[in-house]
Amino acid sequence: MSNQASISRSSDEKIFDAVIYTIAALIIVIVLYPLIFVVSASFSDPAKVLGGEVWLLPKNISLDAYTNILHNGKIWTGYTNTIIYTVIGTVVNIIMTVLAAYPLSRPDLPGRKLLMVIITLTMFFGGGLIPTYLLVKNLGLLDTMWALIIPGAIATYNLIVMRTYFQTSIPWELQEAAHIDGCSNWRLLLNIILPLSKPILAVMVLFYAVGHWNSYFNALIYIRNEARYPLQLVLREILLISQSDAVDANVGLENKVMLAESIKYAVIMISSLPILIMYPFVQRHFVKGVMIGSIKG
Repeated sequence: MSNQASISRSSDEKIFDAVIYTIAALIIVIVLYPLIFVVSASFSDPAKVLGGEVWLLPKNISLDAYTNILHNGKIWTGYTNTIIYTVIGTVVNIIMTVLAAYPLSRPDLPGRKLLMVIITLTMFFGGGLIPTYLLVKNLGLLDTMWALIIPGAIATYNLIVMRTYFQTSIPWELQEAAHIDGCSNWRLLLNIILPLSKPILAVMVLFYAVGHWNSYFNALIYIRNEARYPLQLVLREILLISQSDAVDANVGLENKVMLAESIKYAVIMISSLPILIMYPFVQRHFVKGVMIGSIKG
């Protein structure tokens, strides 16, 4: 009987594994196909793309889209702006989040529960778009880089995750021992807490950097000078507003339309590359940081 039960369980497990693998394969196909299509379309003859002939692999490989992008000053200006906004914004985000999360994680902070209630309420209630715009305007931040950084300097969810990580992953006894040895709060934070918090810091860097890199709505509202447009806003213009302005004015209208079609996909690829390159370097910390920072507390 035990052998039959063992065989039965083994068969059930095989069926279960087959179902799981099938579902996982379908999810992978669903997720990867749009990316594969964009890559293929960016290298294909635009006439084939518009004709619906490109499904998986490129057809009549053409580099015209990438050639135009390399010679398009607006796209490279947007690329430069986005890199600047992402780097500076992420640094500001990490500094502000750490400086808020660490004190809130300490049990000796008076009124920390009330502070956490107030902070958590901001996840559900906000002033709205118009009051936020008026605030940014009155602060003199319109048409500046800081309009894209300061209003979102701390994400409440990220703050809660980091505070929970500090509470659950760094023993309070270690901090007390450091204080007994004469360690100041700043030295404790810089020399002990942060070196032990690399997983959560990697996760926060990824979260904030992706948010800045993909953001276009705040730029659409606050930025007027095209020289300060981030890449995503330039991409939006190409996709929705002025496709013909993004290509060489010396070519015919039909060629403009076809070339703009390829440029759409090429710009999507170029705008996605930095995040795709960045992810593998933080992936090993990603799951650990999120799980440790969110299971307890």
